[in-house]
Amino acid sequence: MSQETYIIIGAGQGAGQACASLRAKGFEGRIVLIGEEPYIPYQRPPLSKKFLAGEMELERLYVKPVKFYDDKNIDVMLNTRVTKIDRDAKEVELNTGERIGYDKALIMTGTRVRELNIPGSDLKGIHYLRSIEDVDALREDVKPGGKMVVIGGGFIGLEVAAVANTLGLAVTVVELADRVMARAVGEEVSQFFQDMHAEEGVTIKTGLGVESYEGDGKLEALICSDGTTIEADVAVVGVGIMPNQELASDAGLEVDNGIVVNELCQTSDPDIYAAGDVTNHPNAIFGQRLRLESVHNATEQAKTAAMAMCG
Repeated sequence: MSQETYIIIGAGQGAGQACASLRAKGFEGRIVLIGEEPYIPYQRPPLSKKFLAGEMELERLYVKPVKFYDDKNIDVMLNTRVTKIDRDAKEVELNTGERIGYDKALIMTGTRVRELNIPGSDLKGIHYLRSIEDVDALREDVKPGGKMVVIGGGFIGLEVAAVANTLGLAVTVVELADRVMARAVGEEVSQFFQDMHAEEGVTIKTGLGVESYEGDGKLEALICSDGTTIEADVAVVGVGIMPNQELASDAGLEVDNGIVVNELCQTSDPDIYAAGDVTNHPNAIFGQRLRLESVHNATEQAKTAAMAMCG
């Protein structure tokens, strides 16, 4: 039995795959999975669709069932945050004050939402959607007959708009760009989805920003960049995400819009790897480095990192 310890920092969807791949590739040492949320690794894409709509149970979100981590002898530490990576001592420090030594570490800290800090941001009824707890909070404000404004016409924004529309809310999508999903798809695809949403009764306003929220303790309206007002009981903000690279940066690892890794998901420290949305990695197709916010990429990088860690 190997005496080595591999620590996985972050418990997102890719981290679940990393645990499975390490065991599948024959690593018999200690695996410690550390996550800030109270949940084992789960899928995020259904959060803005079936889970928000109430059509999917919590357990179906899990990448692997609870029993998997017990059967594979994986130490799972939830509600726990790594505050420091001490590369000299080869230890991670936790918010509890505990320190755990590692032989190799895999950073999968993912991303966080980009916040829209405008006047009125502290009003009740304004939501972001990134976690199970975010969905639980949003559900309390999603009521038939209500009025919702979705700020941001990306994938998540349009998915939330579609679900809210089917649940009986009047939905308006406000997008700063001149078309929806502009970062991800071409003009024809943008127009296709914009027309589809319009046919279902969703109002889409492009080329428009939001200047402030209005309300007395709770959201009542949004003031747009053209001076118009949109009444709303609830707002969902989806204006992008940012890589959680600070832990790596503080440890002296190379970062540049994400944690810089090579084709093996290895960082500038040969014993520390990184995978998923947080990485800035080489892409052979485009011949350049990029950071890709994608479940498929996170899953494949987790497999690559696990294989590399196993030699």
